[in-house]
Amino acid sequence: MIKPLLGALALVLLGPTPAQGGVSEPEHVRLDGVDVRLRPGTEQVVTVHHTRGYRARVTWWVHGRDGWQQRMRATDGRIGYGGLVPGRHRRQGTGTTPLGTYDLPWAFGTHAGSDAWDLRYRKIRRGDFWVQDNASDHYNRYRNKRQGGFRWRLPASDPNSSERLTDYPRQYEWAIVTSFNRHQVRHRGSGIFLHVNGSGATAGCVSAPRPFIRSLMRRLDPDRRPVIAIGR
Repeated sequence: MIKPLLGALALVLLGPTPAQGGVSEPEHVRLDGVDVRLRPGTEQVVTVHHTRGYRARVTWWVHGRDGWQQRMRATDGRIGYGGLVPGRHRRQGTGTTPLGTYDLPWAFGTHAGSDAWDLRYRKIRRGDFWVQDNASDHYNRYRNKRQGGFRWRLPASDPNSSERLTDYPRQYEWAIVTSFNRHQVRHRGSGIFLHVNGSGATAGCVSAPRPFIRSLMRRLDPDRRPVIAIGR
């Protein structure tokens, strides 16, 4: 994760740029060199194209009458410090970002919800965690410590420690949840989000500059089945 760049912001708003493919074609489409597995009705896509090290180009695509079009791009995206790995091979604690296509079903963050957002949203409260305890039935789920059911007191050094969301006010100003490991396969990893850049590489999430994520929050429409596709 890396801090947003204020002086040389790598965010480009783009006019219509047709790309190959579309929702009426087969399940797969290739956008910015990234293979995207479309869901029925998908008309919004975020692509993550790895460039070098932990850097990535993050692009927002919308499907219209002229096919897939680029609408917004950030060249200052980030991936995990451990690089990229096929999602089915990912292991918790490796700092790797899972390759593949995932749904973007909802979001959370430090701000109050906005009427401008169509995506389901939850404001972070004191005691909120993302559960990473492999012994918990709530693995890879958002949960408050008052609800119990996971070992929230475990120190960060423990491989089963969960993530206290209030510890990341910059990165989780807005965080869009992905469907990675939605079936809660233990030790595969949890909490893979698209969030605001921090100070360097992420621990497995994808991040982008603050203006990009802020704008994306206004654009994501669950009725258009948005997905994120992560590629090399």
